[in-house]
Amino acid sequence: MAEIRTRHLFSLSLKISELQNLGETPLGDRRVAVVDGGTFEGARLKGSVLRGGSDWLLGRPDGAFQLDVRLTLKTDDGELIGMTYRGFRHGPAPVIERLNRGDAVDASEYYFRTAAFFETSAAKYGWLNRIVAVATGHRPPAGVLYEVFEVL
Repeated sequence: MAEIRTRHLFSLSLKISELQNLGETPLGDRRVAVVDGGTFEGARLKGSVLRGGSDWLLGRPDGAFQLDVRLTLKTDDGELIGMTYRGFRHGPAPVIERLNRGDAVDASEYYFRTAAFFETSAAKYGWLNRIVAVATGHRPPAGVLYEVFEVL
């Protein structure tokens, strides 16, 4: 098996407008973050993130946060792309407490990775329907930032 190679797909910036805590469910502490928009930009596509996406975060008993995100991307030429991703964010308890308070925390202090998939009817971006992407994440006070990479 060959080694895994990637190519930068785009940088993604998300604005979070509200966080609702559904409380302790049988699976863990469930929170729903509403995505209020954002932007993405890379060599092959760029545009905005439409308002209305969401992240169904699950605070697990082992201290990890499990992400389940649905977004709609709108390219600068007007095409729509569905983006879904799942991943994990975890780190030492004091670091996660600082993140939860909204403090600025360096991304090197915690683990934040996702696996993304895309869905579009736009012929120009049809290649996205057939790739897997991975991303590194960062959670500054103003929102969420990702560097998204196509797995080649």
